[in-house]
Amino acid sequence: MRILVTGSTDGIGLKTAQELQQLGHDVVFHARSEERGQQIQGRPEVLVADFGDLEQVRAMGRSAGAFDVVVHNAGIGGQAERAETKDGIERTFQVNVLAPYILTALMPRPQRLVYLTSGLESVGVANLADLQYKSRVWNGMQCYSDSKLHDVALAFAVARRWPEVYSNAVDPGWIRTKLGGPNATDDLPEGAETQVWLATADGDALVTGKYFKRKTELTPNPAAHDVEFQDGLLRACAELTGVTL
Repeated sequence: MRILVTGSTDGIGLKTAQELQQLGHDVVFHARSEERGQQIQGRPEVLVADFGDLEQVRAMGRSAGAFDVVVHNAGIGGQAERAETKDGIERTFQVNVLAPYILTALMPRPQRLVYLTSGLESVGVANLADLQYKSRVWNGMQCYSDSKLHDVALAFAVARRWPEVYSNAVDPGWIRTKLGGPNATDDLPEGAETQVWLATADGDALVTGKYFKRKTELTPNPAAHDVEFQDGLLRACAELTGVTL
C-alpha cells in the first residue's frame, strides 16, 4: 500500500513510517521544511509543507496525489503563550486541526484515515464560539486538549460522511519523545503500534468512526459524537481555510 504519514521526521511519526516501511509498504514522509526532510535516513520520498502556513498545506493537499492510507500524525503541544500564524489564526488550532482538515478535503479519498489524538481529548471543551481562544483566558494545555477533541470529532465526521472510508482516531499514549518529554510513561514502539495496525491490518482493524488506544476501542469525550458539534467544526474549518470537505 502507498501510505502518507504527516509529521514523520522524528518521534511517533518517524517510528510509524519506519515500521510501515519494514512491513513492505510504499511510505511517503512529510516534513515542515526541506532541511528537516533531508535529515531522514534512507532519503525516502518526502512531501514538504509547514502546517503553520495555510497556503503550503493547501498546495500539499492539491499536489500530494493518491494514497491508500493517510496517517495524520503532525501536531504541536501546549504553548506557553497564545500565538497566531501568518494567517492570523491561533497556532495550535491551525496546526493540529485545520491542517489535517485541509488535507482530508483536498486529497483524493484514501481507503483508510487515521487521526492522532491524545488522552487529553477527554477534558477538551467543545466551544465553537471561541475555537481560537480570542475571548477566553489563555491556557496552552487546555487549548491543546481542545484541539485533540477536535481531531476525534473530525475523524468521526469523516466516517459519517464518507462511509466507504475507514476513518478512526488514535491515542498513542504518553510517549517519551520531544513532544511527550522525558517523564512520559511509554516507549516509542507503543506509540506507533495502533496506527500501523489500523493502516494495514484486516479483521478488527476494518472499522470506522472509532477511537483506539493499544488496539483497544475506548469511549471518547461525548462531544466527539455530537453531530451538531461535528458539523459546526467543519463549517468553522471551511470558513477559515476556504476549503470545503
